Amino acid sequence: MVSHTPQAVLWDMDGTLVDTEPYWMAAETALVESFGGVWTHEQAMQLVGNGLIDSARILRDAGVDMDPDAIVARLTDEVRNALATQGVPFRPGARELLRDLHAAGIRTALVTMSLGRMAHSVVDLIGFDAFEYVVAGDDVERPKPHPEPYLRAAELLDIDIIDALVIEDSPTGVRAGVASGAVAVGVPHMVPLDDAGAHALWPTLEGRTAADVTRVFSSVRAYQEANR
Repeated sequence: MVSHTPQAVLWDMDGTLVDTEPYWMAAETALVESFGGVWTHEQAMQLVGNGLIDSARILRDAGVDMDPDAIVARLTDEVRNALATQGVPFRPGARELLRDLHAAGIRTALVTMSLGRMAHSVVDLIGFDAFEYVVAGDDVERPKPHPEPYLRAAELLDIDIIDALVIEDSPTGVRAGVASGAVAVGVPHMVPLDDAGAHALWPTLEGRTAADVTRVFSSVRAYQEANR
């Protein structure tokens, strides 16, 4: 019998916990233009949710004459600097839901394709002990949409992935969560998620509670059991 209460909620970071996508896009644009290229909003949107090395290869194709690892390091430093100087734009309802999950005894981990130093910079500014573990892009070999990042988080938490719920804002992330075996809730931000396969779509995290998380998780698992 599968539990109808999640043991953990696994959070994406960029676009889900924090609205850093504009910082990434600005860094990408500046980098491409420094090599004499042009970087459009449409091109930037195609990178949302991608692994950083995959994004770096696309930026190389746009004219950035740097090694992919150097591109990742450069972008990460630029975004970290933006966070330090312009602040951390947390998504509406994200910190409040994190607090409520903790109060309800539901564990949490952060699963992001950003580098570890970037992720920890954000976590350190949340204002409370929000996550037990952070799985970053440099902690896994295969980025989202591969399920490895979410499976790694479940391993660290010592739980079965079927007892976890994932919160994501990108098609890439939703597909990773679904492929892992977790229940996936999509909270669209910059790109639509209608065809990404999420088990539920919420327009925002604002006003959401641990009870809402449990309700979705229970409903999905009950449906899956009834249709085996």
